[in-house]
Amino acid sequence: MPDLSRHMMALSPLVPAWCINLLVVACAALALWGLARRVRGSVWRLLAGLGVALWLYNPQRITETWHPLPETALVVVDQSASMNERNRGEMARNAATRVQAAMNRVPGLVPRIVTVREAQHGGTRLFAALQQAAADIPPSRLAGAVLITDGEDHDVPAAVPDTLNPDDGNGHHTLLPLHVLLTGKGEETDRHLRVLQAPPFAIVGKDVTIRVQIDDQGAPAQPGATTQLTLTQGDGATFTRPVRIGEPQDITLPVTHPGEMLVGLSAPELPGEVSTRNNHDVIRINGVRDRLRVLLVSGTPNQGERVWRRLLKADPSVDLVHFTILRPPDRDDGTPLSDLALIAFPVNELFQQKVGQFDLIILDGFENRGILPEAYLRNIVNHIREGGGLLLIGGPEFLTAGSLQDTPLSDILPAHVTTDNGMAIRRFQPDLTETGMRHPVTSGLPGAPEHAGAKPGWGPWYRSLRSDSARGEVLMTGPDHQPLLVLDHADKGRVAFLMSDQAWLWSHGEGGGGPQSELLRRISHWLMKEPELEENQLEASITGGQMTITRRSVTTGPAPVVHVTAPDGASRQVTLEPAGNTGLARARLPATQEGIWTVRDDAGHEAFAAPRAEDPLEFADLRATASVLGPMAAATGGGVHWLGADAQAPSLPKMVMADAGHASSASRFAFPARNAHSVSGQQASAVLPAWAVGLFVLLMVFMAWWRESRP
Repeated sequence: MPDLSRHMMALSPLVPAWCINLLVVACAALALWGLARRVRGSVWRLLAGLGVALWLYNPQRITETWHPLPETALVVVDQSASMNERNRGEMARNAATRVQAAMNRVPGLVPRIVTVREAQHGGTRLFAALQQAAADIPPSRLAGAVLITDGEDHDVPAAVPDTLNPDDGNGHHTLLPLHVLLTGKGEETDRHLRVLQAPPFAIVGKDVTIRVQIDDQGAPAQPGATTQLTLTQGDGATFTRPVRIGEPQDITLPVTHPGEMLVGLSAPELPGEVSTRNNHDVIRINGVRDRLRVLLVSGTPNQGERVWRRLLKADPSVDLVHFTILRPPDRDDGTPLSDLALIAFPVNELFQQKVGQFDLIILDGFENRGILPEAYLRNIVNHIREGGGLLLIGGPEFLTAGSLQDTPLSDILPAHVTTDNGMAIRRFQPDLTETGMRHPVTSGLPGAPEHAGAKPGWGPWYRSLRSDSARGEVLMTGPDHQPLLVLDHADKGRVAFLMSDQAWLWSHGEGGGGPQSELLRRISHWLMKEPELEENQLEASITGGQMTITRRSVTTGPAPVVHVTAPDGASRQVTLEPAGNTGLARARLPATQEGIWTVRDDAGHEAFAAPRAEDPLEFADLRATASVLGPMAAATGGGVHWLGADAQAPSLPKMVMADAGHASSASRFAFPARNAHSVSGQQASAVLPAWAVGLFVLLMVFMAWWRESRP
């Protein structure tokens, strides 16, 4: 741009200004005195003094040379996630290219392109990007901004920001225009399904209430209008509920199983809406069982029962009922019953009336000796077969006549203690079997071996039972590779047999100790069917558009194959890759569709997964609309223009620079000419030459003398 110049007048006094002012006052006073006395020539002497004073002020004519500076217009291009709908992102990029070219043709206007990517859980934040981009631009050189977007912004300020209303340092503010280019040809409509309330946890066997609302955004309000909401649970159960548009509504669902329960919600498409992406949602509810009831019956007092009480009492979800048999009925040492027991052992109440209420029964060193009649033991067996859990901790009491394995419990015991030499008494270190290294109850225990053949870093025990037969899964072994921990299924229930009563030695640090609390906790939770401890299970999760499938199995075999079904019904087979000898096999595959994915294996196990919404705010409203940014554009004198339907050649308004006060419109975006410049040179010349001032003063003095000399 060519340099410009301007002319101005300025004073450059030859002596201090107060001296000149004093001279002017003295001349004026003398002239007034002379006029009052009718002294001839007073006016001419005043003019001579003023001429000298004016010369001393030294008025100068200054010529400044300016170098005009270009103004910067910020072009903010929205490339957030909502711009992926239809062809908005492509249209915005093409429009930015054309806007840049148009601004380059306007003298004195320089565009700066700013691209806004997807934010993390904060929606689209165009004004934050605008403020950051303007931080290094001098306020006097900022011409305004153009936002190329779908109109959905989530940080619109309540008032015009300082970036668009800069202060020149003297308290004067200049309002800069905010122009908006919208990707589309007009206002759009969108249906949005919102989950207003969904509890993260619920009790298994009871109903849970969720609150939802369906809003038709941009569509004319129709009081009383309804639509159908479809709900799909992970197990495939589907049902519909009528929902009123624009009103919250409660829906009740049954919680059928412990662990994560996925429920997909879907609203039908609104005719003409821009996208159905926010017509769907998936809620996750973790099913938890109500207070677990555990019955612990200990034989003669032993070190292990204290560990059990501490473990079970520490779990707030467990109601523990504990009895210790201080003396069997067939043994009478003369101790009064009132001194021997706090309450009588409620055999009938526990094992006849309420046995079905216990989730887990633990018999720790329990020697029957006629305490429980066969009918009550048969009740325990029936309860276990119907879905209960039973844990036996065995010791010397299994070597006596009439032990539990000689009762109806033998039908569900996973191991039989040999009657001949049934107890091994010597120092040994518990070890894991190959199955134990793969089973979730014992896999990964602190100190457990990392591979087959390695020894665990656990302390020793000193006695264990010998068995002549075992069924189920042997997870740990004792002396001579005899079974030490055996788990088994009994119809719908589960049984665990720990064939030693010395696990408590680990908690006392014997030989370095061991993970006693963790082992007993896992056994108890496996017996109570906690999902994470299932020995054969299938899991699936989706993060970042990738599905991870994990299958656990305690058996070895070829690489497992699973069947994956997408929300749209498309199915494919995936082969899982075994992860060493851990019992785990995994696979990863892309999963970008919204909704519930189903994974099944040949053994009948199922798993469900759904992607999590990474930025729910970004997809709450998918319309292209001027309702959000239009008021701010109007407040700054900017214009709003729709780019049209052609993404390759979007429609643009005219870009001009104009004087302040020229309003913008949909077809004309004006930027103020703020005359930003830098001074490149300055030249000064005296207005009153010394010879001219001297001549004027001499003339005035002569006129004063001439006037005084006249009669």
